[in-house]
Amino acid sequence: MTAAQTRDRLLAAAADVFARDGYAGTRVAEIARAAQVSNGAMYAHFGSKAELLAAALRAHGPRLLAQTFSDHPERPVTDMLLRSGRKLRHRSGSRGNLVVEALAASRRDKDLAAAMRQYIGERAQVITERVTKAQADGELDPSCAPDAIAHFLLLLGLGSALLTPDLHEVGEDDWAGLLTTMISAITSPDFPSPREKEPQEEES
Repeated sequence: MTAAQTRDRLLAAAADVFARDGYAGTRVAEIARAAQVSNGAMYAHFGSKAELLAAALRAHGPRLLAQTFSDHPERPVTDMLLRSGRKLRHRSGSRGNLVVEALAASRRDKDLAAAMRQYIGERAQVITERVTKAQADGELDPSCAPDAIAHFLLLLGLGSALLTPDLHEVGEDDWAGLLTTMISAITSPDFPSPREKEPQEEES
């Protein structure tokens, strides 16, 4: 295998094992075994378990909104917020488990806490930059601080990993209605609100 292939296998294995066994319950040797590489090969790519978990989050963790912003720079922010937000009520599975384990463990592990601050900071920067541009383009209300909007959206996204559908469910129409109202509140008065736009085909 190439170095890139080895790294990809390690990240995929780490995401699965961390999500299943938790940060404290995972041994790095187990991840190396799951990836079918040696311990030495793993440490050639990652210096610590905390670094490995942060890298697994970047590769396989939930990043719905930040990824949507990066992949569709031409789309209105209000449209992407509504589409991404509607998907949050369905979020479940190993990706959610992975970020929950990372957030919980970071409260007890200073190395992981530092890695998680950087990980969350990267997501916040992507969102803040896109919101700032939307305000400059007249799409979003400039009176709202971009970093505060990013903070709120991160809270909403990360919270969806904790409040899964099996714990509490809400109707799709009710959830979409609330999102539309909230997004309209930060939309510039001269820009069409989400409810006024023509419906578009849902993203996959």
